[in-house]
Amino acid sequence: MTVAAGLGIANFTFDDARGFWKWVDMCDAGGVDSIWQSDRIIAAEDNLECMSVMAALAGRTKRIKFGMNVASLGLRDPVLIAKQCATIDVLSEGRLLPAFGVGSARSRDYVAINRPTRGRGKRSGEGLEIISRLWSEESVTFNGKFYQLDQATIAPRPVQHPLPLWVGGSAKPAIERTARWGTGWQAGIESPEDIAPVISAIKARVLEIGRTIDEDHYGAGFGFRFGAHDHLMITRYNEMLKTYLGREPKGFTAAGDVGDIMALVNEYRHAGVEKFILRPIARGTQEMLEQTKLFIEKLMPEIAALNT
Repeated sequence: MTVAAGLGIANFTFDDARGFWKWVDMCDAGGVDSIWQSDRIIAAEDNLECMSVMAALAGRTKRIKFGMNVASLGLRDPVLIAKQCATIDVLSEGRLLPAFGVGSARSRDYVAINRPTRGRGKRSGEGLEIISRLWSEESVTFNGKFYQLDQATIAPRPVQHPLPLWVGGSAKPAIERTARWGTGWQAGIESPEDIAPVISAIKARVLEIGRTIDEDHYGAGFGFRFGAHDHLMITRYNEMLKTYLGREPKGFTAAGDVGDIMALVNEYRHAGVEKFILRPIARGTQEMLEQTKLFIEKLMPEIAALNT
C-alpha cells in the first residue's frame, strides 16, 4: 500500500506559457509524484487540451509522471487514443497514467462535435475494452455496437506492461466498467462520504468477476490552499463548487496550514483512497508557484510519512 499525491489543474491559470513551464519544471525538480490535466474542450475559460499536454510533458520532463483527469472517452475514438497513449508512453519511457470517463451529459463538448450523449456509457465501455486489448494483444478483432475491428494492431505498444488504465465515474455502469477493465479508479468532485460506497462496490464486483485491482489504486482529489480560510480565492472556489454541485461544498476543499490539509487527506483515506490529485486554489503564475512550493516543502513530507 502506497500513499501518493500529485498536482492537478483544470483551468489554465498561468499568466502565459512561460509560467506554465516554470511550474512544470518546479514540479519535476521538486519530486512531485505526478501532474494531472483535466479534460474540457468547449468553455469560456482558458483550458488546455489534455492529450496535447501529455505529449508536451513527455518531451519537457525527465522524472515526473502525468495523466488525464479524466479524458472523456465518449468524445474520442478509442483506436486513436490507444495509439496516442502508447506513443506518449514510449517517448516518456513509461511515465503516462491514462485515465478515462464518459464525460458529462451537461458538457457542451458533445454538442460541439455533433456526438449524442445517449449511449455514451456503452460507447465508452466498448472503447475501454478496445484500448486495453490494443495495448496488450498483438491482434484485436472486435465486433461491437459502436466499434468494429478486424485484426487490428498498434506498434510500438506501451513501455509499461500493463499500461495503467484508470477509470472515472460513480454510477453503477461506471463501477462495472472499472471492475472489468480498470487498473484503478479515480473519483470526480466527490466527498469522502460520496466515495466510500463506490469503492466498496468496485471491490465487491471485482471479486465477483475474478479480477484484481490493487488496494492502493483508488484515487480522489480536492482543492487546497495554504493560508487564511476566508481568503477571497477560497470563497470564489467554494461558490463555483456550490453552483456546479447544487449543494454546499463541504468536504471538497482544505485551506489553512498543513494540518488542515492533512486532515482532509485522512478523511479520504478512511473512505479507501490512497492516491490523491490535489488542485492548488490559486490564480496567476506567482500564486501557483507559491502554493506548489509550500506543497513540496510542507505537504509532501507528511504524505511520505504515511508510508513509513
